[in-house]
Amino acid sequence: MVSDQITHGRSRCRNCGFEAPGGDDEWRRIEVPKLGRMTQCPNCESTDIITSR
Repeated sequence: MVSDQITHGRSRCRNCGFEAPGGDDEWRRIEVPKLGRMTQCPNCESTDIITSR
């Protein structure tokens, strides 16, 4: 049986190690001029985030 549920990988802040599912509401979203929308760590405010699948 195939599941219709979409599974997101874990995202991790490379600065402080904070982890949460990719796309989760725990992550902050910020608008950066000339770069667009970026994900920001809620703990240390870093935008150096990696996502595993």
